[in-house]
Formats: sequence, structure tokens, C-alpha cells
Amino acid sequence: MVRLTGRPAARRTAGPAGLLLVAAAAAWVWVVTRSGGIPAMPGTMGLGLHAFLAVWTLMTAAMMLPATAPVAALYARTITVHRAPHMVVFTLAYLLVWAAAGLPAYALAVGLGRAASLPAVAGTAAAAAVFAVSGVYQLTPLKDRCLARCRSPLGLMLRYASYPGPSRDLCAGAHHGAFCLGCCWSLMALLAAFGLMNLWAMVVLAAVITAEKLVPAGRLVARAVGVASIALAVAVFWVPALAPGLTGGGMSGM
Repeated sequence: MVRLTGRPAARRTAGPAGLLLVAAAAAWVWVVTRSGGIPAMPGTMGLGLHAFLAVWTLMTAAMMLPATAPVAALYARTITVHRAPHMVVFTLAYLLVWAAAGLPAYALAVGLGRAASLPAVAGTAAAAAVFAVSGVYQLTPLKDRCLARCRSPLGLMLRYASYPGPSRDLCAGAHHGAFCLGCCWSLMALLAAFGLMNLWAMVVLAAVITAEKLVPAGRLVARAVGVASIALAVAVFWVPALAPGLTGGGMSGM
């Protein structure tokens, strides 16, 4: 029988969960050292597809892994021996889902970069569309469903424990990554308006993601962010600096 509770089990799984926090910290160090002084540039920041995917994956690792660490700790309790290698595979599979999401993110960035090169009203309209789509999705039942799986993953753990064979960790990591993507893509899309390497926007969005998943009022946080994003879709026409990544406002640096 798989034990999911107990102080000794918690101590044994602190290490695997801690690995995710260490990986997230390393990704944040990279982001901070690379983004210092970079303005909130529109589009892909001149990066090709491969470089964009590498930057995107590191950014998502920094922003997502801290909120995923409790799920990783719970998953580790379903493993009886050699937890660290299993958790490495689980984490890599999780990040592969986000890396794959970098493909549509790149296409979006290219399109928005072109919009930003048009007259200012085009960039402002594109920013308003990003804010509106993100805000509306935050209020949808699909967002609620994905967030519920991230907030209460015990049922998923029972499912993952039944996965057979050596692909169990890969399938579990990818499955949880898919729910996390469904939960958080709308927040990551906001970086298109704020600027891909806008450090302060990343910090705020990472805090929102963590709060949505871990604090008791996480659902309320998600809805409040949705309403705020819709409000930004209107306000950006009067204050273009709210979306420096598309309107050019506030591009002197972060």
C-alpha cells in the first residue's frame, strides 16, 4: 500500500521536492543576470526559435517550479526506492510540456512583434486583446477545473501510482504539466504585453501563480486577476505604458 501521510515519509520526500526549488532558484539566477538592463522589448527580442525556446523554458522553470514543489513532494511519496532519479524524470517531463508550449508562444510573439512595428494604435489594440483574452480565460470553468487539479492533486497521485512500467514518471510529469499549462497559460501570455524578459512582471506573475495554487483563497486570487486583466484591456488605451512590451511605453529599462 502506498503511504501518503506520516512524518517519516515527509522527511524522505523533502529532498526530491527541494531539488525543484534548487532548480527554480538556479533558473531565477539566470533570468536575473540575463535580464538586467534589458528593456521591455516587443515580440521575440530578436531571438530565433531555438534561442527563444531555451529562454522560454528557463523562464517557465523559474516561475512554475516553486508552485509545483508540493505536488512533486506528494508524488515522491508514491515511490518507494531511488526517489531522486524518478523525480528528475518527472520534472523534465513537466518542463517538456512547457517547452512545447513555447512553440505557440513564439508564434504569438512574432505576430505581436509585427503589430508593435505598426502605428501605435495597433500595438495598443494588440495589448488590449492580450489582456482581455487572459482575463476572460481566468474566469472560465476550464481554468477552474485545471486549477482545482493543481490545488488538490491527491486524486491525481492515486492515478499516477497505478501507471505501469518505466514510463510512469514521464507520463505523470507530462500529465501534471498539461493541467498546469491549462491553469497558467493565460498568465504567461501577459508577458507578451509586459515584455518577455520584464523581470518585475515575471516576479509578480510568479507570485500570482504560487498564490493561485497554494493559498487558501487561490480561487479568489485567480478571479481577481481575471477582473484586473480585463480592466487593463480598457485602461491601456489611456495609459499605453501599462503594456511596454507592445506599446513602447516605459522601455527605458526594468
